[in-house]
Amino acid sequence: TLFGATALNDLSTNPWANLAFFIIFVVFAFSFFGYYEITLPSSWSTKTDAMGRNGNLIGIFFMAFTLAIVSFSCTGPIIGTALVQSATSKIGPSIVMLGFSLALALPFGLFAAFPAWLQTLPKSGSWMNSVKVVLGFIELALAFKFLSVSDMTSHWGFLRYELFMAIGILLFGLTAAYLFGLFKFPHDSPFKKLSPGRKIIASAFSIWTIYLCTGFFTNEKTSSYHSLSILSGLAPPAYYNFFKPLPGADESIKSRFPSFGKCANNIDCFKDYFEGVAYAKEVNKPVLLDFTGYGCVNCRKTEEHIWVDEKVRKKLSEDFVLVSLYCDDETPILPPLYSESRGKKLRNIGNKWEDFQILNFQQNSQPLYVPVDPIDQQTLIPARGYHSSIMGYQNFLDCAQQAYKAKKSSSLGMQY
Repeated sequence: TLFGATALNDLSTNPWANLAFFIIFVVFAFSFFGYYEITLPSSWSTKTDAMGRNGNLIGIFFMAFTLAIVSFSCTGPIIGTALVQSATSKIGPSIVMLGFSLALALPFGLFAAFPAWLQTLPKSGSWMNSVKVVLGFIELALAFKFLSVSDMTSHWGFLRYELFMAIGILLFGLTAAYLFGLFKFPHDSPFKKLSPGRKIIASAFSIWTIYLCTGFFTNEKTSSYHSLSILSGLAPPAYYNFFKPLPGADESIKSRFPSFGKCANNIDCFKDYFEGVAYAKEVNKPVLLDFTGYGCVNCRKTEEHIWVDEKVRKKLSEDFVLVSLYCDDETPILPPLYSESRGKKLRNIGNKWEDFQILNFQQNSQPLYVPVDPIDQQTLIPARGYHSSIMGYQNFLDCAQQAYKAKKSSSLGMQY
């Protein structure tokens, strides 16, 4: 609220913010690998430790504060990662910090109440460094998710599906190799033999790596790669690739409507509202507005796991005119537009459709699916956000189509 209705969405999709997040995650990852430590000044811990010796509530606070500072090199990368991931939610950072503080305080409370449990704690050793290294590989893999958002929103075009998946396969393959003892990092102890637990975890990473390889299989329905459900929103969409480009759009339509092209799952769509409405009038079909984004996780889930359903895909292709409006498209508008109602400059395409969504539907969340009558440009039924049910989406489209037909049949005049 303080920074405006679009602040969180702009942060999560801004290419430079995501590029900064990528760099931060890479720095954290190499810290976990043991090449350097991220620490706070030692003078801070000395001062807080001295203040923590007071036998009152303030003293207890500074004792806990000293613990947080001393353990920063271990917890900093983890909590930093969690905060970045939660920054797109209004309450996300608060939930993350509550969980972090609870997890840090709970063991001390339990061990104070049950001191005998201290005898059951595992001894420190090389396993702790192995945990950090594995977390480093996971951090590094997650970093490329942010770089991917920057790439797509800015249309740089270099981190496409194949390269992203290859990097993931390489990183998790290296994790498995590390756990099997094929190489080590600076702080690792001399390797003796594999423990049963390490074998199980290494095998799990090997299986995960093989699973990622199946993402290069071809989906015959969409003429693209087979999207992996668990990576929806993390990996780029399968149609954003180097070697399996979508077929060209109908040139007779595209010559009149430049925004016309192919969207997810090889479905025809418009990327301009006014062009889509104009075409829908010509073909007497309802419009389905798809407020989406290149960095939108739930948008990818809908496209990759609901729109591939045969019935849904057929309806989107044949019974509706799909208009996909990308609210994080960084393509500049020259000269910028000005939103009089919100008193804000609209500097790029994403700003334009974001403003359009807020003014007309009082929402700024993606995805949002809105069936519209192209004649009077009124909504046919209430808009729908993200839901994972394929059947629910089918019913939503059926209901919109029935409302459109009922509206047409009730119009004055003769139907032919």
